[in-house]
Amino acid sequence: MSYQNLSGRTAVVTGAASGMGEATARLLAAHGARVALLARRGDRLTELTEKIAADGGQALAVQVDVTDRESITQATQHIHRAYGQADLVVNSAGVMLPNPIAEGRDDEWARMIDTNLTGALRIIRAFVPDLIAAAADGRPADLINISSIGAHVTFPNYAVYGATKAALTHLSASLRTELGPSNVRVTNIEPGLTGTELGGHIDNTELSRQLDGMFTAMDALTADDIADLIAYTTSRPARVNLRQVVILPTQQA
Repeated sequence: MSYQNLSGRTAVVTGAASGMGEATARLLAAHGARVALLARRGDRLTELTEKIAADGGQALAVQVDVTDRESITQATQHIHRAYGQADLVVNSAGVMLPNPIAEGRDDEWARMIDTNLTGALRIIRAFVPDLIAAAADGRPADLINISSIGAHVTFPNYAVYGATKAALTHLSASLRTELGPSNVRVTNIEPGLTGTELGGHIDNTELSRQLDGMFTAMDALTADDIADLIAYTTSRPARVNLRQVVILPTQQA
């Protein structure tokens, strides 16, 4: 599919080292966007930058930790020096660490909250002025937050993860009331079962086996499916805001 309206845009993608973030960055670049790749793993970003360049695209590797405010400040300055203002921001960085709430794993709770919610807020704070300025110039301006079906479908042992995603979904809805009048589009995407590295963070053997069983039982979404949805959403005419999209495997729907 052709996404002609992406050509010439400047995108910022967090979590770009793998999964949905990587797939999104590659697709946006393939359709003419300049893409700033943000993630903690600098080596993976370098490899992705080289792949995008080999395919004729433009990409900038920016090693950053979304849980570190100063890291984001430096990354934002670097992006502005290299590419100027961003007009498309994708919050894809996230972590999923399920465990029974009774285990009291407050280290995991803090990591999920600081990455999935506060990290997204830090990125939003850094680039919302860019988006408002782009919209004021008459250009499309997009903020994409990748939440999860876990925002409103409950699963045992995923309480804190689900809570962070529910918060991100609600944040997106609230931001539409603030940014919509300035012609900035806010889209919240809630994927169901998707094949990424996210499950690799789980240290609970039983829960890891349960997740593996779900992948065996159904034909899961791929990271490319999510990237395709993001490219479609952000290439609509500026007057069109696909504000909330739930995307599920057919067998999970």
